[in-house]
Formats: sequence, structure tokens, C-alpha cells
Amino acid sequence: MSQIPILDLSPEIEARFAEFTGAFARVLKSGQFIMGPEGKAFESEIAAYLGVKHAIGLNSGTDALVIGLRAMGIGPGDEVICPSFTFFATAEAVSAVGANPVFVDVNEFTFCLDAARVEEKITPRTKAVIPVHLFGQGADMDALLALAKRRNLKVLEDVAQAMGADFAGKKLGTIGEAGTYSFFPSKNLGGFGDGGLVVTHDDAIAEQCRMLRAHGSKKRYFNEVIGYNSRLDEVQAACLRIKLKHLESANDGRRQVAKRYAEAFREFEGVTTPTEVPGTRHVFHQYTIRIAGGKRDRVHTELEKSGISTMIYYPVPLHRLPVYSHLKVALPVTERLSGEVISLPIWPEMKSDTQLRVVDAVKAALK
Repeated sequence: MSQIPILDLSPEIEARFAEFTGAFARVLKSGQFIMGPEGKAFESEIAAYLGVKHAIGLNSGTDALVIGLRAMGIGPGDEVICPSFTFFATAEAVSAVGANPVFVDVNEFTFCLDAARVEEKITPRTKAVIPVHLFGQGADMDALLALAKRRNLKVLEDVAQAMGADFAGKKLGTIGEAGTYSFFPSKNLGGFGDGGLVVTHDDAIAEQCRMLRAHGSKKRYFNEVIGYNSRLDEVQAACLRIKLKHLESANDGRRQVAKRYAEAFREFEGVTTPTEVPGTRHVFHQYTIRIAGGKRDRVHTELEKSGISTMIYYPVPLHRLPVYSHLKVALPVTERLSGEVISLPIWPEMKSDTQLRVVDAVKAALK
């Protein structure tokens, strides 16, 4: 029996192979590999797609968080509120700029930062909040923005897993002061290597981001601050320009796969499927279910034995990692979710018979 990966990129690559190789050849012939026409065109095209004034291509999603925080003036001694139920890079970026992450619990149904729990963690040192739009679902931006306005906090959206998702008619990442994205190959808009992006409507933030990505200089050899070498290369930009044209249809494909999963698990005891909040558009970077009663690890093991790859995002909350364990935080929802979640295979072109194998294997493991 053939293996089922957690993500299969081959259908997309095969369908657009000629486009990709043509783009690579175009870059090769140009002799421009960094900060050339492909990067400029991609920044313009993705800004138009997102409906935002500025888009700044960078080396990775992690760099986007670091540079975004610095561009908003976040630095040593500041506190930044963020979820613990997310990838390490979110908190790592806060620490990297000298600030302190303050972990807040998440909503058990959306997996995103629980706006109702944020205010109690605000202190005079709190300067920003990072809502992570996890697994393709948006955090409650209305509530978070209202709180941020009332308490004079900046909002940096982490959209690494939700490119193309909507909240109240706006693209995620364009609602706060700035938004950050990752183009890691597994993302909804993924490159053939690392890449990242900061977007903003704010001219001053954009200027700072462009300066920081180029060693802290607006003009070559006239460095104003300590910056980074963080630029989206031309090969990645050329690839992403092709993929951007198909992002909406790819996200629709993911949504169809998610719909089939939801129907297959409806009323099946022991499985909680993802919640799509009314007024939002979930793009299902991951299809993450919850399995209660201490059975999650058994399901994970049984599916692996059946040749079905699954992932556990995330088995250890950030506040329980060695680097942050000294904070002595208790986040009951996050801790419970880390013992229940498991992400099933999903990609836009996933066939229904392949999906049925996954569903049957989950049900068999639970029985």
C-alpha cells in the first residue's frame, strides 16, 4: 500500500513544471539574483493581492517577525503578548529583539490567542501583541484591535500559516500595524526554499523594514543602525509570482478537502474537527483535529503503522520549553490541546479515495 504524506507538493510541481523551469531560466539568464526585477514585481503583486500599501520581501518568516518588531520600535525591556500554542519562532523573535514574551492562553476551538485573556497580562511594559493565525484560521481581530487601541498597544500579525485567509472581509496581515508571512515550502504560498514578508500600510514601518533587511542602510555603505542580511532572492520571488496566481484556487482546494473531512467525522465520537468562525475564511494550512481521552498518541502511532503521515503541532507548549520554563506559566487550554491535537494529511489536489484511507485509519485506531 502506498504511503500517504502529510503534504504532497508533486501535483502542483508537475502541473506547473514548465512555468517554474521557465522562471528559473529567466533569472539565470538575467544574472540578477538578489534585489532584482523579480523581487520588485512580486512585492508589487502580493501587495495588490492583499490590499496593502507596502510589501517587503525577506529571507524567512522568522526574520519577518524580528524585523517587524524592530520596525515598530519594540526592543529591550518591552513585553510582547503572544500565544504559547504556536511555533517557536513567534516567541523567539520577541526574545531576539531583547523584549520579553508574555504567554496567554488560546481559544480551544480556534487555537488562536484568546482576546478575553489578554488584558489581565498587560503591564506598563507591554508594548505589543502578536496574534498568531494558526493552522489557517484567524484570531479575533475585532476584539484584539479594540483592546490594543484602548491600551495603546501595537499589533503585529503572525500570518505564517494563513496566507489568503480573511477576517471580516480583510486579508489577515493587513489589519494590525503590520503582518508577517512565511514562504517555507509547506505553506499555502510556499517557495522552493526559505522566504518571508512584512506588509504594512504605515510608511515609517515600511521604511524601517527596508533599511533593516539591508544591513541597516537606506543607501549602500551608509549604515544607520545594526540591521540584517535578509532579502528575498530572485529565484524564490520568481517561483512565488507563479504560485501567487493560483493561490485562491489552491486555498479553495484545501477548503474542499477540509469539508470532506468534516463530513466524514461528523457525529463520530472522539474526534473534534476544526471550527470556522462566522465572518472568516479558514484556509486550512493544517487540518488539525482533537482526540481526547489520552488516545491521541495511539492514533498517531497506528496511522504511522498504516503508512499515513501525521504531525503533532505542537507537542510541547512554548512556556514548557527549557528556554522559557523559568516563567512558571500555567495555561490550561494550551496544555490540554498539546495532548489532544493531531494534524491529518491535506493538500489542494488530495483525492477523495486517499482521504478516505486516512479517515478509516483514524476511526479504526479509535475503535
